[in-house]
Amino acid sequence: MLNLIWVLLLAAGVVAAALQGNIEAVQTAALNGAAKSLDLIWQLAAGMLLWMGLLALLRESGLLQKLAGLIAPLLSRLFPEVDRESEAFGNIVLNFSANLLGLGNAATPFGLKAMQELQRQNPQPDEATDSMITLLVLNTTAPTLLPTTILALRGAAGSASPAEVVPLCAAASCFGMLVGLAVHWCLRRR
Repeated sequence: MLNLIWVLLLAAGVVAAALQGNIEAVQTAALNGAAKSLDLIWQLAAGMLLWMGLLALLRESGLLQKLAGLIAPLLSRLFPEVDRESEAFGNIVLNFSANLLGLGNAATPFGLKAMQELQRQNPQPDEATDSMITLLVLNTTAPTLLPTTILALRGAAGSASPAEVVPLCAAASCFGMLVGLAVHWCLRRR
């Protein structure tokens, strides 16, 4: 439905410009918009490559595993029925760690692997387990201490201080996670 609305808006703009004899303005605006979007894509790609490289360095140096070791005791309380030595728990910890660093694209494969492993262990395959729901809540509302995409967008937009929103983003994402876990806990108690 939204695609149809966009097409109608674009068509109405082109028709209005043609009726006013100003079709060159539409062409100029389209080309300028395309050029600006390519610039934004390159800047976002550069930011993502930087942070993905950082994640690779953290992983290779063992620092990601150390961060995961610090987070594991907290996550073992959230996932009491998942064995701490299992592949599922390891992927849950890596998913949460990558989300914490604002690397959602890197976190996704870990989350998918964890969910597959949890489903493999699920005694009732037609129903999601509490661990699966908790993982979904954590992955969706993950606290982000370093919002890399927002930093890249603000930098691309020419912000004088792209990192000034980091404390607010961290607080908002932590609050969102706590609310999500509280709602899940309340519904699970029923």
